Amino acid sequence: MEQELDLSKRFGKKEAVIIQNIDKDEIFIPEKNSNTFYTRKIEGNKMTEKSLIKMRSMDLAKESPVHGKSLRHAKSFSSHFIINIDEMTSDGDNEKGALINKTSSGNMGIFSCDRSYISSSSISTEAMLENSQKRNNISELKASCPMDQEDQNSCSWRGIQIEPTLRIRVEFQDVKYTVALKGVENSNAEKCILQGVSGSACPGEILALMGPSGGGKTTLLKLLSGKVKNDSGMITYNDQPYNKSLKQRIGFVLQDDVVFHHLTVKETLTYAALLRLPNTLSKEQKKERAIRVIDELGLERCQDTIIGGAFVRGISGGERKRVCIGNEILLNPSLLFLDEPTSGLDSTTALRIMQMLSNIAKAGKTVITTIHQPSSRLFSRFDKLILLGQGSSLYFGKASEAMLYFSSIGCSPLIAMNPAEFLIDIANGNITEKSIPSDLEDKLSPGNHHFKSQYEGPSPADVHEYFVGAYESRVAKIEKIKFLNHRLIEKDSEVQNWPNSRDSGATWCQQFSILFTRSLKERSHEYFSSLRITQVIATAIIVGLLWWHSDISPPKRVSDQAGLLFFISVFWAFLPLFTAIFTFPQERAMLVKERSVNMYKLSAYFIARITTDLFLDLVLPVTFLVIVYFMVRLKLTFNAFSLTLLTILLSIIAAQGLGLAIGAAFMDVKKATTFASVTLMAFMLSGGFFLQEVPAFMSWVRYISINYHTYRLLLKIQYNSLRSFKYGSVNDSSAVEVGAMLVMVIGYRMLAYILLRKMKLRTST
Repeated sequence: MEQELDLSKRFGKKEAVIIQNIDKDEIFIPEKNSNTFYTRKIEGNKMTEKSLIKMRSMDLAKESPVHGKSLRHAKSFSSHFIINIDEMTSDGDNEKGALINKTSSGNMGIFSCDRSYISSSSISTEAMLENSQKRNNISELKASCPMDQEDQNSCSWRGIQIEPTLRIRVEFQDVKYTVALKGVENSNAEKCILQGVSGSACPGEILALMGPSGGGKTTLLKLLSGKVKNDSGMITYNDQPYNKSLKQRIGFVLQDDVVFHHLTVKETLTYAALLRLPNTLSKEQKKERAIRVIDELGLERCQDTIIGGAFVRGISGGERKRVCIGNEILLNPSLLFLDEPTSGLDSTTALRIMQMLSNIAKAGKTVITTIHQPSSRLFSRFDKLILLGQGSSLYFGKASEAMLYFSSIGCSPLIAMNPAEFLIDIANGNITEKSIPSDLEDKLSPGNHHFKSQYEGPSPADVHEYFVGAYESRVAKIEKIKFLNHRLIEKDSEVQNWPNSRDSGATWCQQFSILFTRSLKERSHEYFSSLRITQVIATAIIVGLLWWHSDISPPKRVSDQAGLLFFISVFWAFLPLFTAIFTFPQERAMLVKERSVNMYKLSAYFIARITTDLFLDLVLPVTFLVIVYFMVRLKLTFNAFSLTLLTILLSIIAAQGLGLAIGAAFMDVKKATTFASVTLMAFMLSGGFFLQEVPAFMSWVRYISINYHTYRLLLKIQYNSLRSFKYGSVNDSSAVEVGAMLVMVIGYRMLAYILLRKMKLRTST
């Protein structure tokens, strides 16, 4: 080697900084007595100066953000610096690529140099020098490759748009939100969720809301999307307040994947397209758009696989999340909000999701997402960042400058760590393995000696208070001035010039048809499951064997057959009632999600739902009755068999209506099943088999009992030749029972619909 670099001469006993992912001969050497540092690379027998690199100290600011004092490090901590390389390319094919990411959020973007000290006053803030020859080479390379992969992806997203994307800039200033505390003696007690949060997001950007659990990320996201009414502060969209015309310009992806488990990926997106896309598109065009979205989301391989869920095997978690995103981008929203889209996903899948969001943003959309603790690769995808801690802003600005900001106020990591990990620790008030700002140290303990020996460190509350004050004094005032002086990005994209609403989607009849088909495919798995079929057939066989060839010629045997008829009335009231109870509580999340974007009218959903249940409930009762009727040898005439079947079907429809009403009233499975059990027991006891003489003050129960009217109708069908016996007269007309059953069929369903209309569909589910 022609030129040897004697590290011991240049640093004495100090250590050189070895960077990971670099050859063993590649050493970054800080020039101690210079305001700028140089990077030299030793390769074989020559040393080439790659580029002039500015290495900034973590102490960029000369004054404290709070007290205006000069910042300094305690002697117990080592100094830190960030290497910020704007551009570095290889000279040859054998050389490595970029040594380090552009921002501090890249791989090993933060470095620690133990036992070395760098004064904040000695750091230059001049712009970095660039190699002009390499810039020319890069320009030639870009000329030969007119578009990189990300640009191609963003262009492909533009290709599936049904109309040009309306570019919307979101700005918010001093947003506050409080909720009333329940179960507290003081009825006026409130909890502050957000405390004056400010920020902005422009088209083509990804704004990340980051912070620990309970920091107010989801609340802020819902406030910005208009799902929650703003209490205090200002939120504008292209300098205009929120209005109803924005609702169809916004897509919101929930943290939980709310999908139908038994529908395939293609069916899910196709039904969403048919319901949501404007009526100006034909049915085939809507289906074609769904297919193109599937292609852009990379779901071609699993498009015919059911989505699945906790107990149903289907597609993976990342694919399920992409399906949920696809549901929202079908309408080409200008604003896309996502609540922790990477939760529960591995780092590679999460990166794929974030890359997709980056491509969506580059197509002209504004993307705002909450994130808990991303990897360094995910963090590098964010354009802007808001760091929240206990509802307060700790940082707002470019994500790539977050580490520089905290280093400028005297807090930097003592070891190499993921930037997101560092920021989450700051938001939690944890500054372990981080340098303590001198102002905070002086505030808590005037003498460093006592601080080290007697005090373990500042409390999380003190740390939080310090960083909130630092943000308010350094960043918040500047952002407020920007907010007040901001002009419209594009004059012709003002909100008042937007159309009040897009062309409406499907008509009522189309909604009914689509929802009926969708519900039929989804519910058929439940109604015709092997367990349910086995239950009904096994019960029918057991009943048939117990009442095998029942003969009513002896008067004593009539009571046996009467018991069978009563059991049939109870069984076919119990089964459909408890099945219908689960309908609305289980589909509440989906109903809230789809109704919040006006995907369909509630009446279309309700009628399609009850019609589906009606069709599905016709098969098993027929099978049950055929087995039981001929094994027991009930009245063997076609008329008697037909009337018996119609009576059972009427009972099923009435019980379904009661179950729907109970489910809609409680919207809670446990409460609904408890109430239904008590109600069904009352109906059964007053049904006329166990008790003939009911006290006058309780006689009203039998008139609303499904079992009572069903049992009497079955007796009249089977024993019309008998004038009277101990189970009641059967000679009178059946009009009263049929009329009562029809009233219950209609009345219970009307009650269920009214309860759904009055129910507050909270979006928090």
